[in-house]
Amino acid sequence: MNIKPKMLITGGSGFTGMHACRYFHNAGFEVTAVSRKNSCSKDVDWYTEQCDLLERKDVNRLLRKLCPDYVLHLAAQNHVGKSWADPVLSVESNVLGTLYLLEALRQINPACKIIVLGSALQFNPNNISELPHPYSLSKSLQVLVAQAWETLFGMNIVIAKPSNLIGPGYSNGVCSVFAQKIVEMERKIGNNVLEVSNLNARRDFLDVRDAVRGYHFLFNYANAGEIYEIATGNTLSLEEVINKFKLYSNAEFTISSKEVCEEDIVRGCPDKIIKLGWQPLISYDESLSCILNFYRKLNEDYI
Repeated sequence: MNIKPKMLITGGSGFTGMHACRYFHNAGFEVTAVSRKNSCSKDVDWYTEQCDLLERKDVNRLLRKLCPDYVLHLAAQNHVGKSWADPVLSVESNVLGTLYLLEALRQINPACKIIVLGSALQFNPNNISELPHPYSLSKSLQVLVAQAWETLFGMNIVIAKPSNLIGPGYSNGVCSVFAQKIVEMERKIGNNVLEVSNLNARRDFLDVRDAVRGYHFLFNYANAGEIYEIATGNTLSLEEVINKFKLYSNAEFTISSKEVCEEDIVRGCPDKIIKLGWQPLISYDESLSCILNFYRKLNEDYI
């Protein structure tokens, strides 16, 4: 009788979490998804648990119950705007939540393989004057905590830094925001104006399904304590994104851009994970088409 390896996925009801649960379940893991609120769908093929990672006793209780072999730590406060509104909550969520999780794992199963997610928006602690927002601070401290627990206690912790993730599913990312608005315009809802902060902003957009597959590579082949960027290595401007959306929609609209800044570029460097054998497989066009179709299917009235 084959015993399935146990995997805990925090933030299991989120955009990446739902894809990760489905992927690792299909890959033969016994998956348990945990979220702060009991919001996981009931028609899934994995177990769901409700746990607030800021409640240390609850975290200890959950980990003793599950004793996972693998942990994919996705839970986080990932919104820059919210970090300005409540910077303390961002630090608590991203730092203390990670700390409680790692310490419970150290005591219960220190051999557990763990992936902690960093962010492309981290900053260099040696240049505090370049700190852009509280979210960046919280994610940078989160990574430092994870690296410290690997160094101090010899835990098997890897840091994954995904780029801007896109694809089907609920997301607050810019591509999903565009897609929702375009689908509304297809259905003749609201005005036909797509508002964009900066058309020339360039980002490294990666399909979330490729990212999750990358996490699997890291579990299998990554070196503990190291940071791996998961990205395409290329960028698209927001104007290019909108033009690609136009290929898959008959909606006619104008674009309202607030500012222009040619230097606003965030590009990932996936060289390390590519050496492990991973590479992105899903094209930008396929991802954007999937996003549009996802939001179309949410409304039965779409024609």
